[in-house]
Amino acid sequence: MSTKRKALPKGIAAGEFDKAIKELKAILGDEHVLVDEVRLAPYSKIMMPVPNDQHAPSAAITPASVEQIQGVLKVLNKYRIPVYPISTGKNLGYGAAAPVQRGQIVMDLRRMNKIIEVDPDLCTALVEPGVTYQQLYDYLQEKKLPLWFSCPAPSAIAGPVGNMVDRGVGYTPYGEHFLFSCGMEVVMANGEVLRTGMGSMPNSNTWQVFKWGYGPTLDGMFTQSNYGIVTKMGMWLMPAPPDFRPFCIQYPNETDITKIVDALRPLRIAMVIPNAVVIAHTLWEAPCTPVKRADYYTGPGAIPDAAVSKIQKDHNIGAWNVYAGLYGTKETNDANWKIIEAVAAGTGGKIITAEQSKGSQALQYRFDLMKGKPNLGEFGLYNWRGGGGSIWFAPVSQAKGSETLKQMKMAKDILGKYGFDYVGEFIVGWRDMHHVIDLLFDRSDEEQSKKAYACYDELLHTFAKEGYGMYRANTAFAEKVAATYGPVKRSVEKKLKKALDPNNILAPGRCGISL
Repeated sequence: MSTKRKALPKGIAAGEFDKAIKELKAILGDEHVLVDEVRLAPYSKIMMPVPNDQHAPSAAITPASVEQIQGVLKVLNKYRIPVYPISTGKNLGYGAAAPVQRGQIVMDLRRMNKIIEVDPDLCTALVEPGVTYQQLYDYLQEKKLPLWFSCPAPSAIAGPVGNMVDRGVGYTPYGEHFLFSCGMEVVMANGEVLRTGMGSMPNSNTWQVFKWGYGPTLDGMFTQSNYGIVTKMGMWLMPAPPDFRPFCIQYPNETDITKIVDALRPLRIAMVIPNAVVIAHTLWEAPCTPVKRADYYTGPGAIPDAAVSKIQKDHNIGAWNVYAGLYGTKETNDANWKIIEAVAAGTGGKIITAEQSKGSQALQYRFDLMKGKPNLGEFGLYNWRGGGGSIWFAPVSQAKGSETLKQMKMAKDILGKYGFDYVGEFIVGWRDMHHVIDLLFDRSDEEQSKKAYACYDELLHTFAKEGYGMYRANTAFAEKVAATYGPVKRSVEKKLKKALDPNNILAPGRCGISL
């Protein structure tokens, strides 16, 4: 007699599922096959404006080795059961640990948490997917290695492999995370193990130093996709600079952002400022101060401009708060600091240095991130409105001042229409600009959740019509985001999926890819 399950994979009968679970327990051990509701709770938690059941897993498994993953895949191919791999599952704002489709088995790789190697001379690391940023940071501190890595925010409980595979970004000069990866180990759907780049060579000693190998470069195919399970990844670490000078420049008016971006872009391209420049709006900063929305406004609709202005005044927060750093020797930083001072003076900004920031929670967590020190400071965002609802909207644009006001007006108009606040920041890369907006809402309020879904949907389609593509997406909107990139790209992705995963067992629907 089969056990009653809260959720089952699509098209799989309960009896067949129970058989598969029994075989998985034989491979992993009973304690590493999770089927009861209590133990599945962490994999069911979502922050998206859709019903929980829509992303409910049927089970979760925690393999500890490549060999166990291979055994698991053999069973799942046999029964045609889909599996949803995660590294640490802390994909906040983009879907967390819950599977993209109801009934998928979550494969939690947290037990594969070895720091396999750190080379202090070549500044490389090789890690498994369960390694967290905090774990890697603690390792470097313990070994007294003068090496930094770039991490996202919040980062202490997240992991570098998952972040790089989803093409996340950070705040040191190595902040374009996937760009600074080097070499992957990937378990394919059929159980074969692929090592990319130089790793395909037997006895290679250049796996973490040369990305390309020979022939087509395959690494990118395993980012934001479901073509394989990444079980090891190389990454480049940054030597700690002799002199590090983080700073913040505050600006009083929202319209200042045009001149901010146009003034800073040449400095980014020329690498005077070598790290990504964060330009955070008042309401992105305020919750990390910390300030709650209810302290200033409890009425209907979006928070009024007058309340935002009062927050700025009460807590010494700019309309825009620019974060960047200088990395180099004392001599080079002294010279470049004069350029920063001139830019701030010429654009009407007020500089705050590390020495002047003492006691400021918001500034300190940013300065820590810029030297690769993981923290949880950005969790304050989820206290702004309360209610546990958060979906990040992340369109990309050219790094031009004119783009900022255009995008901000579009976003504020749509958010305001549904009664939501503009909580956003711009991240200026070498030539691109990520616009990250956190749509915060109360998931316990059914009407507000419906409005949040409709709002996000309108944001997505309005921005797409203007040619703005999203660089990351939450699982509830993966299909819709994928559709904005056109039919040819999607056709190629489907052909790859059919060739590499003919039984469609690896996270069907992730990034909109399925058979």
